[in-house]
Amino acid sequence: MLSRVFGFGRRSFDSLSEQEVLALAISSEEDDGRIYRAYADGLQDQYAQSAKVFEEMAKEEDQHRHALIELHRKRFGERIPLIRREHVRGYYERKPDWLVRPLGLDKVRAQAEQMEHSARRFYEEAMKRTQDAPTRKLLGDLALAETAHESLARRLGEKHLPQDVKTQEAADERRQFILTYVQPGLAGLMDGSVSTLAPIFAAAFATGDTWQTFLVGMSASVGAGISMGFTEAAHDDGKLSGRGSPVARGLASGIMTTLGGLGHALPYLIPDFWTATTIAALVVFVELWAIAFIQNRYMETPFLRATFQVVLGGALVLAAGILIGNA
Repeated sequence: MLSRVFGFGRRSFDSLSEQEVLALAISSEEDDGRIYRAYADGLQDQYAQSAKVFEEMAKEEDQHRHALIELHRKRFGERIPLIRREHVRGYYERKPDWLVRPLGLDKVRAQAEQMEHSARRFYEEAMKRTQDAPTRKLLGDLALAETAHESLARRLGEKHLPQDVKTQEAADERRQFILTYVQPGLAGLMDGSVSTLAPIFAAAFATGDTWQTFLVGMSASVGAGISMGFTEAAHDDGKLSGRGSPVARGLASGIMTTLGGLGHALPYLIPDFWTATTIAALVVFVELWAIAFIQNRYMETPFLRATFQVVLGGALVLAAGILIGNA
């Protein structure tokens, strides 16, 4: 592990021979082609046009690799040394597709542009390491290929992604984000914020004990979070509804439910009853307005209607808890 962090046991780029530089370029192009194909596979179902972009990028990486292999064969023979980017200190790294999932459009396009930028710098540095004219020419051509007026991702994007397709894919991506994260998270936040109001404030006014109130709030919040999370994950696998991963939805719902309840339970860690209650009430006010904002922003619910539904409903539950606690 330490060797990975500090670079122990790695070669410096300056110490590589021309043959090793070519071998490193070959393995890098091979890895990049695999990453681009993985991006294409990950985007195929929802963003078919963008998947074509990365398929063509992978094909261009294959062409680069074939040219490098042919050059190596002419200069050094058939045996290519096994040297990869992780063997070279300070060499740019690539994230495999499973480290950048979920594969959002903006994320993979940005990653592709970063990969091209790093590849360009590598070829520019590699050019300085050789006096062989054909090698310099090939490395220079590859550097130019990476430094076209626009990145390959953008150039291919113009070919396969006209504006109407980009608009539609962006809308699909936003819809998927809402279905997988926002909708379950919002449901959890509403449940956690509203459903725990009555037990927490009832316990507060019934006992006048901030610690006991906090314990009630903690147990109600965590219990509700577990229940909501499992319910969301279990009732729909996302295959037919298109709502995405049940694990992601369950986590979003469960975490937001717990946070919604803890928001007005944590103030009761303050020993003074009225100070804790005042802060808890302010937190409730902020939570309810935040829910109304999210409904308006992502669910396109008219703001006045969202405010009326959430704030009025929350106020009624809060009042019920206080009345029960004082009874």
